[in-house]
Amino acid sequence: MASSADGAASAASVALVAGELSGDVLAARLLSGLRPQLPGARFHGIGGPSMIAQGMVSDIPMDVLTVRGIFEIIPRYREIKGIQNRLRERLLADPPDVFVGADYPGFNLGLEEQLKAAGIPTVHFIGPQIWAWRGGRIKQIQRAVSHMLVIFPFEEAIYRAAGVPVTYIGHPLAETIPMTPDQAAARLALGLSPDARVVTVMPGSRTAELKHLTVPFVETVKLLAARDPSLRFVAPMAGPKQRTLFTELVNAAGLGEVDIKLVDGDAHTAIAAADAVLVASGTATLEVALHKKPMVIAYKVVWASWQLMRHMGYLPWIGLPNILARELLVPELLQDAATPPALADAVWDQLEDTAGRARLVQRFTDMHYSLLRNSAQESANAVMRIIESRS
Repeated sequence: MASSADGAASAASVALVAGELSGDVLAARLLSGLRPQLPGARFHGIGGPSMIAQGMVSDIPMDVLTVRGIFEIIPRYREIKGIQNRLRERLLADPPDVFVGADYPGFNLGLEEQLKAAGIPTVHFIGPQIWAWRGGRIKQIQRAVSHMLVIFPFEEAIYRAAGVPVTYIGHPLAETIPMTPDQAAARLALGLSPDARVVTVMPGSRTAELKHLTVPFVETVKLLAARDPSLRFVAPMAGPKQRTLFTELVNAAGLGEVDIKLVDGDAHTAIAAADAVLVASGTATLEVALHKKPMVIAYKVVWASWQLMRHMGYLPWIGLPNILARELLVPELLQDAATPPALADAVWDQLEDTAGRARLVQRFTDMHYSLLRNSAQESANAVMRIIESRS
């Protein structure tokens, strides 16, 4: 790499890997902050549509890495390990100035450990949830990560105590979601009545999530519609693949007559339009909280994964809004408890509890402010400091 600042900007090589949509969105924010500072740089690795839109060249389609659950990955372990090995050899042969792993810790931390040992600086974005489960992973992080970028304020102290350089950058979603979402505009965009009561249904974007939650969620919709036929239901689909699978699962279960408006890609509009949301555990729960919406969180995986995960968890909550609040702000129905009658009752309570909705709006507003930073700039500055230290 060139020694001058201008030379660094033109010659820099930044390798990145994201393994699923949430990491793709996070890394795209980082790239949006880096590109103006590195106009001639080469951004490459594995990424999704958001990273590619920011000028990254994805050498392998990101979809091939997307797997959910501990036991679900076993049949594809050799394939994914082969991708990791090939990428490692490519990066060792042509070292980047910095490697950025966007979440996806099972893949990225192992790769980062090998790259760091070879002298390549590694940035991990975002911090694995060692505060929720698998706390022993901190030892691997110490070996693998040159600098950690974290998106929750309480994480800084954890990594500092472990001797891992860390920067709190705020959560990118806190910047992209308005402090006061426009429900009327969202309903107009979706062709919904401004006076309707709307439930948004979000069974997830991963194949495993859809397989486990689509039918229970649609059965829940059927129960709610029977309780109040005036309710309207919206389900955002992450893409054509997810829409096709959702439709196939619904039809196979004999639920094709249930009236749900499918929305292609625009999850935030679907959330903004809602009075309550039924949502799979994951990043989407934070999106719902930042939209200041009541929600019910559900989670289902294969039985073996659940048995392992429930014994490894450190916290009494699984949903990000509850973890950030350090209390059960919104209901969580997990595994066998996530039955359609229980889900329907929980969503109904969220719709009917006017005072509870007002309290949630205030708590979620406070949460939004705590997560609000210029994440693109903060993350880019941290990466730039590493690149410049090598010039």
